Parts: sequence; C-alpha cells; structure tokens
Amino acid sequence: MDAPPATSEEIGALLAKARLLAVEYHRLTGKPLGITGEIGEFQAAQLLKLELAVAREAGYDAIDANGRRLQIKARAIPTAKKFAGRVGKIDLKKPWDAVLLIVMDEMFTPIVIFEAERDAITATLEAPGSKARNERGSLAVTKFMSIGRRVWPS
Repeated sequence: MDAPPATSEEIGALLAKARLLAVEYHRLTGKPLGITGEIGEFQAAQLLKLELAVAREAGYDAIDANGRRLQIKARAIPTAKKFAGRVGKIDLKKPWDAVLLIVMDEMFTPIVIFEAERDAITATLEAPGSKARNERGSLAVTKFMSIGRRVWPS
C-alpha cells in the first residue's frame, strides 16, 4: 500500500532538520553531507513557484507555470569563496529547456538564483576550449552567471 504523497510543509520541515545535520556534519568533518541538491531543488521550487518533477525524471527537476522543463543545480558556497566552484554536469542529450542555479551560503540559505536558457548553455558547452566544459558538461559558477540572468531575488 502506497503512502499518501507528502505535503510541501512536511518536506520543508524534514529538509530544515536535514539542513541542520548537514551544517553540523560539515563543521565536524570538513566534508559536505551530500544533500545540497535536494535542499536547493526544494528551495528553488518554493521561491519560484515551480512544480517539482517526480523523482529521477530524466533531464529535468521541475516545471514552471509555462510548462518549461527546468534542471536545478545547487551550490553551497562559503561566503569567503563567493561564487567559486563549478556547476554540476549538464547533459545536452536529455530533455530540458533551461537550467536554474541556486547559490546558497554555508548554512544553505539561498543567496541568488540564475537561469540560463538551453541555447546559451549549448553554445558555451560546445565552444572550443575547456575539457571540463566540452567533455564533462560542467561550467564554472561565474560562467553560468554570465550567460544566464538573475531570477531571484528579482
């Protein structure tokens, strides 16, 4: 027998507890707990009023009010290293229309959300140059921000 689907409030409460555990784990070990993506997806969906896709939907994580399929990438960045690091793999073979990048601080508090359209991402990933871009489908956070637009806070 399947359990009824969880409400947004239930998921939010659970992720709030998980966030506290992740912060404490990082403080104790210096390593991330590995839940940045889940926290980021949920927060982006809440802030931008998106409908999260079913778990493990190929290519996208949420759908906006216009039916656009959105991948959501999340980065928790210590304030001292603002906007350093890379965005996770973006697979051009999967179905999606745009990618959101939610940048959070070390406490998983959202700082900013950027959106980049598929055409801009494809052109950047396929441009000659970086092996990380061309072979792994990975962009620097700052590069993603330069080809995208800020959507939150608006």
